[in-house]
Amino acid sequence: MKKLIYLLVFIVFACKNSSEEKEVTKEQSERNSFKKVEVQTILETDSLSIRAIEIIGNNLVFAANHGTYGLYNSQRDTVKTSTQTFQDSLPEFRAVASTGTDFFMLSAGNPALLYKTGDNGQMQLVYKEVGEKVFYDAMAFWNNKEGIAMGDPTDDCISIIITRNGGNSWQKLDCSQLPEAAEGEAAFAASNSNIAIQGDETWILTGGKKSRVLYSPDKGKNWKLFETPLIQGEATTGGYSMDFYDENRGIIIGGDYTNPEANEANKAMTSDGGKTWKLVAKGQEPGYKSSVRYVPDSDAKEIVAVGFSGIDYSHDGGVTWKKLSDEGFYTIRFLNDSTAYAAGRGRMAKLNFH
Repeated sequence: MKKLIYLLVFIVFACKNSSEEKEVTKEQSERNSFKKVEVQTILETDSLSIRAIEIIGNNLVFAANHGTYGLYNSQRDTVKTSTQTFQDSLPEFRAVASTGTDFFMLSAGNPALLYKTGDNGQMQLVYKEVGEKVFYDAMAFWNNKEGIAMGDPTDDCISIIITRNGGNSWQKLDCSQLPEAAEGEAAFAASNSNIAIQGDETWILTGGKKSRVLYSPDKGKNWKLFETPLIQGEATTGGYSMDFYDENRGIIIGGDYTNPEANEANKAMTSDGGKTWKLVAKGQEPGYKSSVRYVPDSDAKEIVAVGFSGIDYSHDGGVTWKKLSDEGFYTIRFLNDSTAYAAGRGRMAKLNFH
């Protein structure tokens, strides 16, 4: 495990030192839309369910059930894994994040356990929360010092914890600082994509009997609440995943995983920073999806959504969609404008779009 942690830290530093803003070329902006996707499996295992992945440089870090976490080294085409135990249990990790210096993973369920890379070559427990209702869903960072994680309500509001010191300690926001949660409002730990960040702005997607968007303009100091038109009213309905292309344009997707073919009100777009949302592709495929991402450098026109029913793609900002593959995944993250990583039950894969 010590070697794995050192390798994680090395990759994070490599990402920090090599990251440069990418310019959109005329060729990229005028390219043809995707016609197919090639699925290249990089990990197969019967025991893991992987819902949390993060791209660092050209490599992929992940955390899953059975306390398992690890990384895929793209240059060597190898996967190394390790196991994090807590007392006599194996945590189920549903969220990961990274900064320029550290890797973080957060478990779902009681107790909530948040680990970061430690200086001694082992993962360090930096936050623990015990409670019957504790269930965390997603995590992200604004910068190297400030990060956020969200989860289901334990009191009268969505659970939100924030760090301002690089993840060394986390504080839970009091419900007096947040909008009141509706009865049955929670979130789904389906793909670590309930949180979207653009600069200092933050959006959090909820689901269940009420599916809404919490918005903060100032890295979690103040919050507003916006309604969505997604299907809601049952514990399994609502928004499962969210992505923002810029501070104005965003997409939410979900549905009802117990009725995956239902597609009447499971996709919505915003062009005003989340204040209002408009349903798209009503009554059209795809149905339930657990993860959605804009294709980089596509001017918010190209979108890919994944779920256990396959991979779907839109070239016109979500108005129309087509299925590219029946291969199922839980979560997706783009490496560049034609390559992504995806993970799901029993596997991780590289997706090459053509």
